[in-house]
Amino acid sequence: MVAADVARIAKEGGEMGLYLNASKCELIAHQGSTVTDELLQSFLRVDIFDASLLGAPLFHGSELDKSWSSRCDDLTRAAERLGEIGCQELLILLRYSFSAPKVLHLLRCAPSVSHSTLQTYDSLLRDSVQRITNSNLSDIQWLQASIPDRDGGLGVSCASSLAIPAHLASAASTLSLQVDILSDCASSDVSYLISHHYSTIFMFANLGKTIISIPF
Repeated sequence: MVAADVARIAKEGGEMGLYLNASKCELIAHQGSTVTDELLQSFLRVDIFDASLLGAPLFHGSELDKSWSSRCDDLTRAAERLGEIGCQELLILLRYSFSAPKVLHLLRCAPSVSHSTLQTYDSLLRDSVQRITNSNLSDIQWLQASIPDRDGGLGVSCASSLAIPAHLASAASTLSLQVDILSDCASSDVSYLISHHYSTIFMFANLGKTIISIPF
């Protein structure tokens, strides 16, 4: 099916004057899978654990570890450089640019729930807030600082607390698109999508949240 789709793209694109550059194309597949199509064999072979799409890793593995490690390095570098400006400006930049907004795309699009580096990222955020406030925050104080300012916090959201709802929100909002893309696949029924997201749903329920309706 994939080979037929690629051949169709190459054929119809050629009729419009657009040509497929095989040297820049990637074939994402398991290491043990066999590819017999000549055109697909010319693509760059990428293991599923090293695959990413639009900046987001597709599966658990080395690419996801690398992405989160890079986010931690960015936050560490930003905290060091922003230490030269005023505390009020630093807090605003941390809230609206260098904390949760910086990793929200990764949380929504990559399977980051329960990833070990989330705690590392949150620890870096906590150290930054402690530096800004010139205080040593207890666990309860850090929890309060991470809630929105309208509720008495500082609004510096933890990545670990956003991982599950962000993933579920992304999955729910793209459900119809998933069904359309997988409509011709053998495992494209709704039950497949349910099983794929069940573990995350159960983790969210165990947090003590009330789930009103889940469209899976």
